[in-house]
Amino acid sequence: MLNFAVGPVMMEDEILKIGSKQIPYFRTEEFSNLMLENEKLLKQCVNAPISSRVIFLTASGTAAMEATVMNLFTNKDKVLVINGGSFGKRFKEICDTHYIESDEIKLNYCEALTKAHFAPFEDKNYTALLINVHETSTGVLYDMKLVKDFCQKNNLLLVVDAISSFLADPYDMSEYGANVTILSSQKAIALPPGMSYIIVDPKTQERIKNNKVKSIYFNFKDYLIDGERGQTPYTPAVSNLIQLNKKLQIITDRGINYEIKKVLKLAEDFRLRIKGLPLEIASSNPSNALTSLKPKGKMNAIQIFNHLKDYYGIFVVPNGGELAKVIFRVGHIGALTLEDNTKLIKVLNEMYERGIL
Repeated sequence: MLNFAVGPVMMEDEILKIGSKQIPYFRTEEFSNLMLENEKLLKQCVNAPISSRVIFLTASGTAAMEATVMNLFTNKDKVLVINGGSFGKRFKEICDTHYIESDEIKLNYCEALTKAHFAPFEDKNYTALLINVHETSTGVLYDMKLVKDFCQKNNLLLVVDAISSFLADPYDMSEYGANVTILSSQKAIALPPGMSYIIVDPKTQERIKNNKVKSIYFNFKDYLIDGERGQTPYTPAVSNLIQLNKKLQIITDRGINYEIKKVLKLAEDFRLRIKGLPLEIASSNPSNALTSLKPKGKMNAIQIFNHLKDYYGIFVVPNGGELAKVIFRVGHIGALTLEDNTKLIKVLNEMYERGIL
């Protein structure tokens, strides 16, 4: 099996070995120290503002998005959502579900975000802006400096889902003025699914403390309190967090730039080598994390996904809804190599030569 998905992704052998071990009891000083180190290293990785905290949530990225909205906003707030695909749409749906007043900047698929998109939303008394820095469904990477300028000018809280961009593209929480950064375990961190990490600055922590949340499991107040001693209110994915500690040590030793350059190299190699195939790169401003491809030959996107899976044991990333037949995606994150790129390119060329692609 060869996995070019963008979550779950291929994992390194030493991380896989940790997952095969018996899981220890976690209400101990040793595990607390490990968790405090996890928090410290995660904050370093995103250059979080001073006195930021990390909420370790045993849940998917979508759950982290929803829990963040629940804990930060009430029906007295009004938020602006960047909706350029499935995940931007998800932020809007979460706001609607929780009766948070919201407007959206609706982009066409694969469309870049520009200053002109923001113009109609200036001085509209919004509380916050919600954005997926990389719209994973289309591969578009948004201009965070542009977003920062708009938020600062309009005094908005900035909530960033960086789940699929972290460690693939440069991301600096302090530089971008982000108040909240949402990460998850199964993307470029390359761990099993199941854990999300919500990094909150001091301003956000005050909002959390003053907001009444109608939830037990998703009440961030409890996570902040228990996190002071390196624990979580409820049983976390213990093995996953031990794997996280090892992976963060590896990342720290290599350096963030090493991780990003590795992904960039894979992305550039793949994009160069598909030239000549009936596949068009769909995004004009792609993230390093993946390449979104629009088929121009005989097979549509979902047919290509199924053919690679069924006949070659290779996973790429399909889309759902209206994009199911239009775009498929090839990931460049996780424990992939240039040799893995070669295997996929060889198969695609073989399909083309056989006249089926």
